[in-house]
Amino acid sequence: MEIANPTTGDAAVEPQPKIALRNVFKVFGSNPEAAVQMVHDGRSKDEIHAETGCTVGVNNATFDIHAGEIFVIMGLSGSGKSTLLRLINRLIEASAGEILVDGQDVTKMSKQELTELRRRDMSMVFQSFALLPNRTVLENAAFGLEVAGVPEAERRQKALAALQGVGLGAYADSRPDQLSGGMKQRVGLARALASEPTVLLMDEAFSALDPLIRTEMQDELLRLQSEQSRTIVFVSHDLDEAMRIGDRIAIMQHGVVVQVGTPDEIVMNPANDYVRSFFRNVDVSQVFRAGDIARETQVTLIERKGQAVASALERMRRHDRDIAIVVGRDKKYHGMVSAESLSRAARNGDADPYHRAFLTDVEPIGAAETLSDVMGRVAQSAFPVPVIDDNRRYLGSISKSALLMSLDRSGN
Repeated sequence: MEIANPTTGDAAVEPQPKIALRNVFKVFGSNPEAAVQMVHDGRSKDEIHAETGCTVGVNNATFDIHAGEIFVIMGLSGSGKSTLLRLINRLIEASAGEILVDGQDVTKMSKQELTELRRRDMSMVFQSFALLPNRTVLENAAFGLEVAGVPEAERRQKALAALQGVGLGAYADSRPDQLSGGMKQRVGLARALASEPTVLLMDEAFSALDPLIRTEMQDELLRLQSEQSRTIVFVSHDLDEAMRIGDRIAIMQHGVVVQVGTPDEIVMNPANDYVRSFFRNVDVSQVFRAGDIARETQVTLIERKGQAVASALERMRRHDRDIAIVVGRDKKYHGMVSAESLSRAARNGDADPYHRAFLTDVEPIGAAETLSDVMGRVAQSAFPVPVIDDNRRYLGSISKSALLMSLDRSGN
């Protein structure tokens, strides 16, 4: 796909997705072709089952997964999320559609090509630890490499590196029954990472763990991702988990992918009542960040040599504003002034009135800060609080009313 570059007018090539699903169906039953046609004819899942005995597990899934992102698939039990995950590496065969990995259609691969893809690029972590009790931790971590025919010295080296990566290097010679549940899941993760995959498929990988250990494993996954970015497709039924680790989330209902987006996008604009019900009790103060609700509703004044206070005050008067944000030509935040502080500086004859007029009790907040972290500052400030990015560029301000509207999700 080509997109016009707004600066040069030249066509820019959009990056190829790591994984792309195009009109993918999975029908369980003896007559999948008829079931797919009935879906296209607008028949419901229940009608199709009543007439054909077939069950539509995945219904016309079409979306992209970007390289290096954690993409979470979630939904209620029976929504099709685990089925969809297993279609990606063909543990389950698709009934129709294309599943592209690096542009290659997995559904059309020969058995040998599929084996090579799994050995080279894909690993999977299941909810069950599935460790071999008569083997050491190191031997369990190396098991996938052993099946793939990797020489012993090489597989031991890679397995040990993977164990060290998940913090279990010291337990290489231990047996699984000597490990806690969280440690066993780390071994399962190390086994998947030992082959150095570019794609990691995780099916309810942490759901069998206690809440505290589950959080630790989520942190471990995020740490590993920061050190060596992979494309991770993660199935979960836990909303908190999805929002905590997911760069984007796909919500499934009755086999249909009803919405794909970032946690913020889905919370702010749920596609239907089903999605809305998932997020009804979400603490948005932990989801939204200052940059998400900052708005450029305040007057901005560009600080430059020879800038007259009179023109600044006139702009504030015309826009009915008591305060203004002073920025440089590069839009970097310099400070906040009020009409009163500007007038006072002008009366004093200051050559550089802005600097003397800055309100010293207003500190900008970072765009990445969560609303829970900034609520107190916004509530206590007499003025809307400016928001800046990592380069101190002004993004907008947060007023008390804007904060309250963001926290009040009753209209969603």
